[in-house]
Amino acid sequence: MRNQLRPLFDRVVIKELEPDRVRESGLVVPAGTHEPPPQHGIVLAVGAGLDWWQHVGVTMPVRPGDHVVFPASAGAWVEVDEERLLVCRVGELLGVLEPVHVPE
Repeated sequence: MRNQLRPLFDRVVIKELEPDRVRESGLVVPAGTHEPPPQHGIVLAVGAGLDWWQHVGVTMPVRPGDHVVFPASAGAWVEVDEERLLVCRVGELLGVLEPVHVPE
């Protein structure tokens, strides 16, 4: 039987993309920096948000399938069914990668 991790509150579950694929994306870390580069991943599951969010009209800014960037220090790594997943708060995410359509 396969398990699925359901995040609570404002947390998201992310599957990190392979390092080879990250390099192909064009992300460049400036020379001389000692910080690890941001990581890339795909959102697998999203929590419902915090209780007070609904009262002020705030919704989760990401959804399953989004390609996100997060710092190496984000969240906690867990293993579910031999798969390494990141669980972090949505506020730790740096952004969502979206395709840009450039007119020719």
